[in-house]
This record gives sequence, C-alpha cells and structure tokens, in this order.
Amino acid sequence: MTTKIIPPRGTTAHSPDLNWSQVRETVLMLELAAVQIEAAMKDSNTSVDVLTRSFTAMAGCMQEIVGKVEGLPEEGPVGTTRAELLGAAGNVSGMVHQAIIAFQFYDKLVQRLAHVGLSLGDLSDLVAEPGRLYNPGEWVGLQQRIKAKYSTREEIAMFDAVLQGVPVQEAVDRFMAEMKEKNDDIELF
Repeated sequence: MTTKIIPPRGTTAHSPDLNWSQVRETVLMLELAAVQIEAAMKDSNTSVDVLTRSFTAMAGCMQEIVGKVEGLPEEGPVGTTRAELLGAAGNVSGMVHQAIIAFQFYDKLVQRLAHVGLSLGDLSDLVAEPGRLYNPGEWVGLQQRIKAKYSTREEIAMFDAVLQGVPVQEAVDRFMAEMKEKNDDIELF
C-alpha cells in the first residue's frame, strides 16, 4: 500500500528547502487569484441585487405616478403641472432605462470574470500535476476548454489571436475596440 505524500499548502519561498517548487508556488498564486475573483463577484452581486430590486420598484412607482398624472386635466394651471410632471417622469424613465443597460454590462462582466476564475482553476489543476504539466495534449485540452467558454465572436477572435502569436495586450486592445463599436447593440430584456 503506497501512501501519497501531500505537499505543504502554503508558500515555502521564504524558507526554501529541497522540496521547494516553483510549480507549487505558481499553483498557490493561481488558486488565490481565482478565489479573489469569486469573492469579488459575490460581494458585488449582493449590491447589484439590491440595485436591481430598487430599480424594478422605481419603475413600478413611475408607472403608477404617470397613470395618476395622466388622469389630471390637460387645461389650465393643473394642465401645466401635469405636463411638467409627465416630462419629469419621462426623464426618470430614461434614467431607469440607462440603469438597465448598465446592469446588462455588469452581467457580461460577471460572466467574463466567472470564465476567468474557472480557467485559472483549470490551469492550476494542470500545473499541479507533473504528468499533465509536461503533456502538450493536456495544454491543447485546456485551451479548448477555455475557448469553449467564450460566447462572442470577438472573444474567440481574441483568444485565437493570442494562440497564433499576437501579443496579449494587442489582442485585448483589438477586442476592446470591437466591443466599443458594438455598444449600441445592447439587447434589452
């Protein structure tokens, strides 16, 4: 019966010995980065949930206010106030609309960060196992799993460009430029 030796979990870089491993240190930093992304997403999701409920309630209140204001007479001093209130309500409705668009961008951000966290976890798992670390087929599999998580043509093009040798920053800059051009094509739900 063989006993598997479990390597230390924390860093040993401050007091390296013969068992010190840059791979273990890399895995530790990858795991930390992935967990930090996950924790940040959980924290921000709580705030966005509150904002979403608030904006939904505001939209309902605005519909109620508009309904009551539309029942006011259109003539005389009340008619002037009615028109002003309907104009203000239209402005608030426009702001709620802009907030909904911002929530959609946030949703895309959360999806991307989730993909990054999962990819870092997959990379950490691969690097932690010497049998997989030195196997090019494992790296191809990792790349395929990462690519499969991308949902837009622009993200896939960015990934492919990096694999074909385009510097990472240049590929990301191209991706950001393409996404900036598409800002007007937001789908409302």
